[in-house]
Amino acid sequence: MGKLKITQVKSTIGRSFRQKRVIESLGLGKINRTVVHDDTPTIRGMITKTLHLVSVEEIK
Repeated sequence: MGKLKITQVKSTIGRSFRQKRVIESLGLGKINRTVVHDDTPTIRGMITKTLHLVSVEEIK
């Protein structure tokens, strides 16, 4: 199972409540904050919902 490096690149100001909660549950919340998560379908779904706010890199 691979890992994903997720970095928030845009602010959540003016975004919907659900998108703000997804960003928070990923462990983000400030611009340029980075977290590493396992590559699971749940995390992939969260990334899909907030793809315009984050950048994603795969870690081998």
